[in-house]
Amino acid sequence: MTGSVGALVRGVWGSRSGRLGAVLSGLVVVAAVVSLVWTPYDPSRVDPAASWAPVGTAHWFGADRLGRDLFSQVLVGARTTLVVAVAATAIAAAVGVGLALLATLPPRLVAEGVAHLVDVLLAFPVLLLAMVLAAVYGGSRWTAIVAIGVGAGIGLGRVTRGEVRRVLGADYVLAARAAGAGTGRIVRRHVLPNIAPTVWVQLSLILGLSVLTEAALSYLGFGTPPPTPSWGRMLSELQPYLTLRPLTLLWPGLAVVLTVLGFNLLGDGLREAGDPRLRERPAGGSDGAPRTAAAATTPASTTPAPPAPAPMAAVAPTAGSAPRTRLRWVRGEGRA
Repeated sequence: MTGSVGALVRGVWGSRSGRLGAVLSGLVVVAAVVSLVWTPYDPSRVDPAASWAPVGTAHWFGADRLGRDLFSQVLVGARTTLVVAVAATAIAAAVGVGLALLATLPPRLVAEGVAHLVDVLLAFPVLLLAMVLAAVYGGSRWTAIVAIGVGAGIGLGRVTRGEVRRVLGADYVLAARAAGAGTGRIVRRHVLPNIAPTVWVQLSLILGLSVLTEAALSYLGFGTPPPTPSWGRMLSELQPYLTLRPLTLLWPGLAVVLTVLGFNLLGDGLREAGDPRLRERPAGGSDGAPRTAAAATTPASTTPAPPAPAPMAAVAPTAGSAPRTRLRWVRGEGRA
């Protein structure tokens, strides 16, 4: 297990998209961890004397209308966004894999009913489902987490269902059934390990979707309530001053864009690491051996062509040789 994880990490780091995604995602994680122990200012402290303070040594990202430090709010907003994204992704993993198993393992009538239910639920976007739950139970961080997790888990179940069916139809699963293995053992030993690459890629994409949805909910007022900083609510509060202070909106918007981009690129790296067909081929020939400089620079036209076969000369009959007789079928006699 440790070797497979190490190989996956090396494969992700060997991909350019995976390497860039890992760096961007790592910056968000570092910002969230740093905000636990240090921020330049209290992100909720109002300082009228620092209203609209410009970017400088005192305020690295400037300050808003109430004098709150924008850099401190971005740091704490990273922690808020990361908590929502990770928790929602965990719920999506449980819901998606559970729906995929329920749509394939039970009897046909039950499995088809679950599959049709998933198709119906896919008609409701994640953001709409989150707004409905927030309107019923009130806007909060946990409402956003549950709504995003359930909505994204339904889409994950649709994707994972095909992978589960493919694994269940494999020869080694049929052999395990013939050997007397139960459903639980087959799921643990064969199904889950073989659908893990697809699930990991989808979960990395769900992380980016969760960040974007949480920012949208906070922007609309259904996400994390104040005074906890959130990137979406920062955009909502600073939007009226777009024409007067456009630089203040750059920082939370850039944080959302870079975080979503990092998680999506990380998902591409995981997909390339898990699919051998997408890996870069070696620069050598078909046998994998490196080509020499002379072989690489020699054009194909300099290779000598094979000699053309000599034309066959007509052989004249020699004297004394018996003439060639031709056999002819005589109709009605049955002999040559």
